[in-house]
Amino acid sequence: MNLELPINNKETEIVIKDFIKTYVSNSGCQNVVIGLSGGVDSATVAVLCQQVLGKSHTFCLFMPDETTPLLDKKHAQLIIQKYRLYSKTVDITPVVHFLVSQCIKKPDRFARANLKARARMILLFEYANMTKSLVCGTSNKSEILIGYFTKYGDGAADLQPIGDVYKTQIYALAKHLGIPKPIIKKPPTAGLWVGQTDENEIGLDYLTLDKILFGLEQKRTIPDIAKALSLRKKTVERIHRMRVISQHKRRLPLIPKLSLRTPGLDWRDPIQEG
Repeated sequence: MNLELPINNKETEIVIKDFIKTYVSNSGCQNVVIGLSGGVDSATVAVLCQQVLGKSHTFCLFMPDETTPLLDKKHAQLIIQKYRLYSKTVDITPVVHFLVSQCIKKPDRFARANLKARARMILLFEYANMTKSLVCGTSNKSEILIGYFTKYGDGAADLQPIGDVYKTQIYALAKHLGIPKPIIKKPPTAGLWVGQTDENEIGLDYLTLDKILFGLEQKRTIPDIAKALSLRKKTVERIHRMRVISQHKRRLPLIPKLSLRTPGLDWRDPIQEG
């Protein structure tokens, strides 16, 4: 069984750019705001948006806090300087501390991490409100499928240009776009706590994760995927389970059906033209 992920970088670039151009134009807006992290995903999205919409219509907001790795700060500045991105840096540490102080129950490490993501979301949407912009998300397909994002945090956006591109495909696309190598090669991290990395938290490297998800996308059986990748069946089952239980993160809140056509169920909104 072949579970190698194909990618045509040039075609992917064209499709994503056309999507950005069409979606932003049809929304009645001219601008996007992007949460820059210093990682490869947000760098890729920022470059694609700037190339489509222009420098003056692409704004990046870098929002570190006390646990943001120094390397992420360095790489955020690297991408800003290389592409001359319009940007602003806002340290959200005071915001997070205030939110923690107001919590009804003292947040643990994971709840505190979600507070950080939602604090960033508030600032992004406030900026969008005041500048008639859209919030452009930076989540990739791997994260979206297993729910590896904060609901109403980094998962909250008006559009997700790389949402159908697996993480390992992002690396190839970033290289194609000329994103600096240090950003592409460093271990992915959300910087949610000291020493945190995506792959340690997920429990798998992205290459293996993507091959499992690609197999599930092709409707291969769990035993077949495990055999093809020389993995324990439990490992594949765990990823499948993550995809199933995170469905609520990828949908609008469910609504009980009481009428002929129900929002979010069988009342289909028109697809953006173009």
